[in-house]
Amino acid sequence: MRTVPLLLGSAAAGAAAVARRVARFRPVEAPVPPADAAGLDADAAAARLAELIRIPTVSSPDPGQVDSAAFSRFRDRLAELYPHTHRVLEREVLDGGALLYRWRSGTDRPPLVLMAHHDVVPVTGQAWTRGPFSGAVEDGWVHGRGAIDDKGSLVAVLEAVESLAAAGHTPARDVYVSSSNDEEVLGVGAQQAVQVFRDRGITPWAVLDEGGAVVTGVFPGVPGQIAVVGLAEKGVLGVDLVTSDPGGHASSPLADGAPARLARAILRLDAAPFPARLDEVLLGMVDAAGRHASGAYRALFAHARVLRPLLATALARASREANALVRTTVAVTELEGSSARNVLATRARAHLNIRIALGETVQSTVERLRRVVGDPSVEVRVLSGNDPSPVSRTDTEAYAALGAAVRAVYPEAAVAPYLMVQASDARHFAQISDSVYRFMPFDLSRGELDSLHAADERISVAALHRGAVFFRHLIRHL
Repeated sequence: MRTVPLLLGSAAAGAAAVARRVARFRPVEAPVPPADAAGLDADAAAARLAELIRIPTVSSPDPGQVDSAAFSRFRDRLAELYPHTHRVLEREVLDGGALLYRWRSGTDRPPLVLMAHHDVVPVTGQAWTRGPFSGAVEDGWVHGRGAIDDKGSLVAVLEAVESLAAAGHTPARDVYVSSSNDEEVLGVGAQQAVQVFRDRGITPWAVLDEGGAVVTGVFPGVPGQIAVVGLAEKGVLGVDLVTSDPGGHASSPLADGAPARLARAILRLDAAPFPARLDEVLLGMVDAAGRHASGAYRALFAHARVLRPLLATALARASREANALVRTTVAVTELEGSSARNVLATRARAHLNIRIALGETVQSTVERLRRVVGDPSVEVRVLSGNDPSPVSRTDTEAYAALGAAVRAVYPEAAVAPYLMVQASDARHFAQISDSVYRFMPFDLSRGELDSLHAADERISVAALHRGAVFFRHLIRHL
């Protein structure tokens, strides 16, 4: 009969341990003084962003489709809009048109690199309610392609630099501003900038590029703001599935022809998604954001490591965005068959756009694709690919400075690590620095986030202003 008291005592001890763990699971961010916004003009910044939006710097993988004159006008207009920046900082135009600025500090301390590309994606086929390159400023919003991605970030950086340069400020370490002209087509501008650093033997103290933002209502149980800072980004893989047949007249179709075999391969991939798992970056996000949760959610997140498989499954089912965080994703983006309505396809093709999760590689991903397709008549052709980026550190002075700058502008926000599911120029800088972060210092709504690469892209004048305040505070406190 002693078994019952022992079991009760064990259960009580377990419950007490859980209670202690939950009680200790509290926010750990230290308060910081608010950032100084004096001297930064929100309306003037919005007007300058509007001007730059009106210059259609649309990039294309086909150089013949790029309006090089527009990119030249953009560079010229930057110099006119930000005269103190161009007086104090050294500017290099790299081969092809990428920009690299250096603000000398007079010290040999490792530099800060601020990144923001100035090319944008096309607007073809999108139904905009205003002209996509109108740069309209209405009712507290700046409208147009690039408002957020990524001319908004570039303007926020330059507003901060211009303000400090005009006041005669000298940074405590060199500050570089790197702006590529071909990020949207996975181009070489950022790679050229990285090569400049390599050639000069420079290892950045920290690199900050686009990525996460200050968001609300996206994390279960956390009603307030979360500033999600990307520590890494998923790999990108382009694969063609190809099947072939002899062809012939459509009046005499083949059984199990090339399109049917291709369709079966696609359905197999759709029915067997890559496994969901919580990597260390996502565990860090759950830990940091979960400390701001309430009630049962906080108790759940306090035990995230133990409940790792359960949480991974729950996130995979929560939303498209959450699902993309926890697994390698496969999207069919192109389909191709016969070139004529009455001719059997001699070749059927599907293109797969794949985003590779941390812990997997191009090789392991391709091997799994072949196993799932399970049909030797379906060729798996790898067109291009890169593994996920290295994971940046959070135990550094640079990450602490970034977090302090966030809290100086957004005092109620939790600062949490994040895995970026898109590709960015930052992945190239991860080759030369272990402190590469992906964060846009804007508080963005779900609607604004959904407008990226879509119709009616826009940013609020207030958010743009807060971004400039963030960058100025960061530079002042290096």
